[in-house]
Amino acid sequence: MERAEIRRTGEGEQRRGRGQPKGRMVAPDALAEVQALLGDAPRRRDLLIEHLHKIQDKFGHISAVHIAALAREMKLAQTEVFEVASFYHHFDIVKEGDTPPPALTVRVCDSLSCEMGGANSLIAELKKALGDGVRVIPAPCVGRCEQAPVAVVGQNPVPQATVDKVAPLVAAKRTTCDEPKYLFLNDYLKSGGYALARSCVGGQRSVEDVIKVMEDSGLRGLGGAGFPSGRKWRIVRAEKGPRLMAVNIDEGEPGTFKDRYYLERDPHRFLEGVVIAAWAVDIAEVYIYLRDEYAGVRAVLEREIAALKANPPCALPVIHLRRGAGAYICGEESAMIESIEGKRGMPRLRPPYVAQVGLFGRPTLEHNMETLYWVRDILEKGAEWFTSHGRNGRKGLRSFSVSGRVNKPGVHLAPAGITVKELIAEYCGGMLRGHTFYAYLPGGASGGILPASMGDIPLDFDTLNQYGCFIGSAAVIILSEQDKAAAAAKNIMKFFSHESCGQCTPCRVGTQKALNLMDKSTWDQSLLEELSGAMADASICGLGQAAPNPIRCVMKYFPKEIQ
Repeated sequence: MERAEIRRTGEGEQRRGRGQPKGRMVAPDALAEVQALLGDAPRRRDLLIEHLHKIQDKFGHISAVHIAALAREMKLAQTEVFEVASFYHHFDIVKEGDTPPPALTVRVCDSLSCEMGGANSLIAELKKALGDGVRVIPAPCVGRCEQAPVAVVGQNPVPQATVDKVAPLVAAKRTTCDEPKYLFLNDYLKSGGYALARSCVGGQRSVEDVIKVMEDSGLRGLGGAGFPSGRKWRIVRAEKGPRLMAVNIDEGEPGTFKDRYYLERDPHRFLEGVVIAAWAVDIAEVYIYLRDEYAGVRAVLEREIAALKANPPCALPVIHLRRGAGAYICGEESAMIESIEGKRGMPRLRPPYVAQVGLFGRPTLEHNMETLYWVRDILEKGAEWFTSHGRNGRKGLRSFSVSGRVNKPGVHLAPAGITVKELIAEYCGGMLRGHTFYAYLPGGASGGILPASMGDIPLDFDTLNQYGCFIGSAAVIILSEQDKAAAAAKNIMKFFSHESCGQCTPCRVGTQKALNLMDKSTWDQSLLEELSGAMADASICGLGQAAPNPIRCVMKYFPKEIQ
């Protein structure tokens, strides 16, 4: 190389050599470690998060040298890898010169139900008892609200957690969850499982008849948006192929745990729904997006999908299982799609809608897990069976995730339109002893807060809108006279502020500003209302748009708490 050419390229380029990527030099030992972890797996961009998980699981953190090595291996810029890894809560990024976190982390959920169950005192007790060798940190909702308070040791959830329950797992260094020993597929097949899918794929049922039954049933999306399912099938099928399906099991809404409940008990009812929907809409490939907090469910699905592929009862679509990484925003459909593509989970602007331009730019059928769970029952028993349920003029069934001050928290399958008072009395065994019904959240963290005096409103889609609330994913949190609605709203706003993706200013700045205002003993209601209006009107996605709901409900229904 001529001396003048060396000067033009620069000293750094001379050291790296022509054709080498800019940035941190790749350490040979780190590159060898990454290559061993990835093995024969494809190095596609959409697998970036999956590969980051492999590094995190192996080393307990992700170092700068491993980011550089992974970038080299995947032919990405190091900044691309870093911006994705740093977006998700479950990736521990260790910069050069920083001390890695302890080998074991204990996460204690401090969302509303767990805070009511004593999470804050549990965090303090665990830090004192476990010492400096274990990292104890608060965590947003882990999807086990009926078991509050919940700690997670590595990937092992501890229901109704105490120091005495957590300490043995820590001592045993249990970082991974138990593998499932029970194979669900055998019993599911014995009970007639996949016979319906075979009849569809085999031509005994027509696509039009199946979609018509789904439309007549009135089944709506059970992840919170409530879009009519049969109509969605028809819309996506009309788009030009190839079409894809994205299944949303990132139920991060505080108070929600129904998807986990059903998958732990009957995963193939859901998977058969996937197969039928894929056939009806002519789907080429299916991507199931599962939140990272559900390690046990992930083990179940990995095993059952493998068993299904090994012994297929009918022609199956290509099914991919993708792992989230701790980001509530990925429950929003377009943010989930971004994450599946190996990117930061930031919502997309609409239009176009995902039914037209979704995953990898293809028309995409996006569904919540529970919506697909009901497909088999509706098609076998008929639309009339589903619509025969209901109260107060409503039709259908709802899976209510109930937590808080009741005797029997858990998932309760009840008629659509049931009131919260009926739900507590008939399904939840009444209020806890010594507690009086005071208030309730009808739709999880974003669904608003209502007083007990408004406990006779039918719980269903569209019945709560006039009160500034909505049912969402039917996560019902019950408060007693020992709780305060204002404190509950503050807990929720803290969650929203933590989980905002930061893409839009109204949500990023608004949630933090609102939290600061709510910290005061007397709320500046005019300022909070102005801020709420800006967030609701100008935020890109549902997080910022719904974040003001608890604020407005407290100001309207619980004014004495904030004056």
